[in-house]
This record gives sequence, C-alpha cells and structure tokens, in this order.
Amino acid sequence: MKKYIVLTVLFVLPLVAYLFFSSGINSFGKLPVLNEDLSVLKTFETEEISFDNKITILTFFGNDFNIKKVHAFNMKEKIYDRYHEFDDFQVVTVTGLDSEENIAIFKSEINSTSDASDWLFLKLEDEKIQDLFDSLDSDLKLDDKSSSNYAFIIDKKMNLRGRSDDEDEGTKYAYDLSNIKEVSDKMNDDVKIILAEYRFALKKNNAQRQKN
Repeated sequence: MKKYIVLTVLFVLPLVAYLFFSSGINSFGKLPVLNEDLSVLKTFETEEISFDNKITILTFFGNDFNIKKVHAFNMKEKIYDRYHEFDDFQVVTVTGLDSEENIAIFKSEINSTSDASDWLFLKLEDEKIQDLFDSLDSDLKLDDKSSSNYAFIIDKKMNLRGRSDDEDEGTKYAYDLSNIKEVSDKMNDDVKIILAEYRFALKKNNAQRQKN
C-alpha cells in the first residue's frame, strides 16, 4: 500500500499540477482587471526593476521594514517560494531611502531557504512612496510610516489585478500579508490563476505559430 502511495506522489501529482497550469485559464477564467494601464509605474523603474512585461507582486514596507517583513514572510513561504522561478515573475518591495542594511539582512534570510534574486527593492522618499501607492487607485491607504500590510498583483501590461466580486470585500484590490489564511487561500489562488493565464496564452501562441 505504501508503495502505491509513494508512486502516486512521485508521478501522479506532478501530472495533475501540469494539467492545472496548462488548462487553468479554461477552468478558472481570468483574474479581473481592476485598474488598467498603470503606465505611471514606468516612472519608478530603475536599471534593476522594470514593470513592463512582468508579473509583479508589489508591496510597501516604507519606513516600517522590520514589522512588515514579518508579515511578508507569510507571502515568502506561501507564494514566493512556490512561484518565483516562473519566467517574468518578480516581487517588488517599496522601502524608505535608508533601508540598505535591512534589505541586506532580509535577503540573507530569504537565501537561507530559497533564492532572493527575484525579490527586488525600490528605495524612495516618502512623497514618492505615496505617489506610487496612490497611482494604484485602490480603496486602501498607507499608514503613517509610508507602509502597508497589503500586496498588489500587477500584470505584464501594468494592469492591477484582483477580485471584482470577492465574497468578503466586494472589490478586492490587494491581499493582507498579515493574514496567513488570506495569503495561503485567496492570494495563492489568484497568483495561480494569473500564471496559468499567461502559460495558456504562451501555449496558444506557440501552437498558432506552428500552424503558420
């Protein structure tokens, strides 16, 4: 009996996972677009950070780095570790200007169990952090330390994705990283949907090219 269980884990589950990502867009639909064309994000790009043609999880540590990083580890374990190796996936965290030491410590903590190379940091003054947050046009606000518990999903065309008919909030613009259940359930489901959406689109484009 144990032998069959092991064989199921080794062979059947990976196949189910593959079929999920291959057909997810058909089974689950697309993740709703809540705000279109956030091209203003391009004004915040750096040599290392680009929002164009990237699936971005955008978070705000601001000047409350040590508290917010505790919440962010919920996302690290439930989202980042599972999906950061997918092409064009990245996490961008916005911090205050004097965050270099905290960033180095945080990256070393990620690297102890994963790979921090797809978790990027954007250092801005408080006014610019507010401008970036406001550009998302959500119903949320930064706290008095220019930080937030919430993570936003930005797609490859710089659209804000989320839920338009969430059972608890109606329109759900972002995901509360301090709530481990929300991260492991709602956020994880929605990240899987958007990754499956792009995987299916790529598969469809490749099939069309082969026909031509």
